[in-house]
Amino acid sequence: MSATTSAGTDSNAAYGHKAFKRSRSHFADRITADGRDGWPVEAGRYRLVVSRACPWASRALVSRRLLGLESALSLAVADPIQDDRSWRFTLDEGGRDPVLGISYLSEAYNARERDYPGGVSVPAIVDVPSGRLVTNDFQQITLDFATEWTALHRQGAPDLYPEALRDEIDEVMQSIYRDVNNGVYRAGFAAQQSEYEAAYQDVFGRLDLVSERLADRRYLVGESLTEADIRLFTTLVRFDAVYHGHFKCNRSKLAEDRVLWAYARDLYQTPGFGDTVDFHHIKQHYYRVHTGINPTGIVPVGPDLSGWLTPHHREELGGRPFGDGSAPGPVPPGEVVPPSGRP
Repeated sequence: MSATTSAGTDSNAAYGHKAFKRSRSHFADRITADGRDGWPVEAGRYRLVVSRACPWASRALVSRRLLGLESALSLAVADPIQDDRSWRFTLDEGGRDPVLGISYLSEAYNARERDYPGGVSVPAIVDVPSGRLVTNDFQQITLDFATEWTALHRQGAPDLYPEALRDEIDEVMQSIYRDVNNGVYRAGFAAQQSEYEAAYQDVFGRLDLVSERLADRRYLVGESLTEADIRLFTTLVRFDAVYHGHFKCNRSKLAEDRVLWAYARDLYQTPGFGDTVDFHHIKQHYYRVHTGINPTGIVPVGPDLSGWLTPHHREELGGRPFGDGSAPGPVPPGEVVPPSGRP
C-alpha cells in the first residue's frame, strides 16, 4: 500500500479522472537462498516494514508468523495515519524506528534511489546495515518467504506453496487478485459510474464462485493452508469493516454469505491469521486517509467484531491446517495487537 496523499492515492495505485490502475512494484529485487540479486537470506540482516492497515502488507505478516520467521526478520509497524511523506514511525518512541533510525519509510527508499519519485509502499524489506530498501514487491515477498527462506523456517512450519500444487494455487490467486483483492480498490476508487459497476460485478461474481468452491472444501487448494488462503483472507477480513461501505461493495456483507463467513472465521481463529489483524488500524487508515472518498474523516463505530470469535464448524470438512507441520507459537512480545484492534 503506497503513499496516500490528500487526494486519496492508495496502494501502488494511480487514479483520478482515469480508471484506477495499480502500478508495478518499482523495487523488485529478491532475497534468495543463493543471493543472486545481491541479497542473500540471512538471519537478522533485514527488517520488514508493514502497516497493519494494509492488506498487501498483511500477507507478509501472516506468512512470517506461520513460517516462524519472527526471530530472523524483525518487524517495523508504521502508523496507519499518513502525512504527505507517507508511512511514518510515529508509533515508536521519538517518532523513529528503533532499528533503522528513520522517521519515514521514504528515507529507506531514498537511500536506495535518490529522489525516488514514486509511491512509498508497504510491505517493504529494508537492509539494516545499509538502511537501503531491498524490495517492495508485494506479490513476490511472501512466495520467497515460503520457498527461499526455508533454512530459517521454524520446526513444523507449513509448506505454503507446495510444488505439486503451484499451478493450481497460481491460477486461483490470479483470479482472486484481479477480481477481489484489486477489485475492491477498482470499485472504491472508480472515477466513473460504469467503472464502479464493472468492478462491483467482478467482486461479487468472483466471491460467488469462491463461495461455491469452498462449500465442500476447507481450503482453496489442497487439504491445508496455502498462499492462496492468505491472499483471500486479507481482503475478507477487511470486507465488512471498510470495503462494504467505504468502497461501496455493498451488495451483501461477508457475514451474510454462510460459506465465506465461516471460512473467514476459521482462518481468523487459526494462529498466525487473526493475531496479526488490527481492526482499529484498518478503520483509522481507510476512513481518515482516503479523504477523496470520505472527506469528513469520520470513522464508523461498527461493525460489531464479536462474530469473528464464534464457532465456524469448518473442521467438519476435514483438512489439516498446517499439513504435516504444527501451529506457530505465541505472538512475540511487542507484536501483540492491542485490545482496541481485536474483537
